[in-house]
Amino acid sequence: MSMPKRARRMELHQLRRSRDVELNLIPLIDIMSVMVAFLLVYSADVEVIQNSKGVQIPQSIAEQKPKQSVVVMITKDQLFVQGELVASIEEIRAARTPQVDALSAVLARPMLEGVAATEGLASREITVIADKSLPYEVVKRVMTTCTREGYGRISLAVLEKETTQG
Repeated sequence: MSMPKRARRMELHQLRRSRDVELNLIPLIDIMSVMVAFLLVYSADVEVIQNSKGVQIPQSIAEQKPKQSVVVMITKDQLFVQGELVASIEEIRAARTPQVDALSAVLARPMLEGVAATEGLASREITVIADKSLPYEVVKRVMTTCTREGYGRISLAVLEKETTQG
């Protein structure tokens, strides 16, 4: 006994549909590209300065954001430039000169020229991240050294202080 035509047609249709199953990736790619664009746009105005050495940064109510520059980090014990150990705080305090000679040697390297602008004294920028418990004498010597090495704009990194509105 043969199958009715309708049943046979339905069986062929189901066989064809099972072979033509596919996953369309184009809508998924579209969604991912929109998400990437969204994240790039809304995360572009955040400036992240690495603070992995346990430095407690002072707070400020200033609203101007830092620009890309050479980063000098002063922890409670050591001085770093772009993450490279330069000197200890004890060496800085023991020195008799108003500047830090080890820092001066590192800032004079040509590799830092790519990070800092080389057009003139007024346009070269450096960011100093200093622990808030450091004596002013140490921070002053570091900033004096930066100025003597041709960095005309020195920024002191601070945390934005939360203001209460009432």
